[in-house]
Amino acid sequence: MRLQAGMSAAPFPDVVLFDLDGTLLDSAPDMLATVNRMRAARGQEPMALPALRPHVSRGARAMTAAAFPGLDGEVPTAMVHEFLDVYAQELGRHSAPFAGVPALLEAIEAAGRRWGIVTNKPERLARRVLAGLGWEERCAVLVGGDTLAERKPHPLPLLHAAQSLGVAPADCAYVGDDARDIAAARAAGMPAVVALWGYRLAEDDPSSWGGDALVEAPRDLLDWPLA
Repeated sequence: MRLQAGMSAAPFPDVVLFDLDGTLLDSAPDMLATVNRMRAARGQEPMALPALRPHVSRGARAMTAAAFPGLDGEVPTAMVHEFLDVYAQELGRHSAPFAGVPALLEAIEAAGRRWGIVTNKPERLARRVLAGLGWEERCAVLVGGDTLAERKPHPLPLLHAAQSLGVAPADCAYVGDDARDIAAARAAGMPAVVALWGYRLAEDDPSSWGGDALVEAPRDLLDWPLA
């Protein structure tokens, strides 16, 4: 774990909140299957996983734009809906938790802490993911991208998660792999942890996002004294 300047090691708060795609779940293979079905329907060759992977944390529109560069970033809303419809069929078929995530969640629970998920993925799809992983009963709170009127980088989803669990935002920590995750956490008054194993573009500089800590792998979080 790499701590930002001025930050000392401290235990996680009572609640640890996570982003989903690119933080807990390596869902890029599901996303790749989705865009390649869309490309095949248009007579185009399959896209390679490394080309799509950096865009996964940015959502359906960004992934569709990456899969169809000829659109010049102007993705019709109908294609976004198509992506979500196809993805609903591919969801969970190719994805898995990142290495070290199951042990991390078990450690949080063993320490008497709670964990939850705040994601920009539509809530109905996120709930299906949790059910498929057997996490539905273990996850203390789930906030999706359409649960509320706002989504990350707005702080409302994180504030709502804390309120739902009856804790102050400062008694939570948020772990995410995208600049929007860190912006949301900072605005909510939560300690923010950058997950460096996640999805990001080559030009992204996570050290500039303002996170309180940067971690290389989920297992690094086990070094935090959770008890």
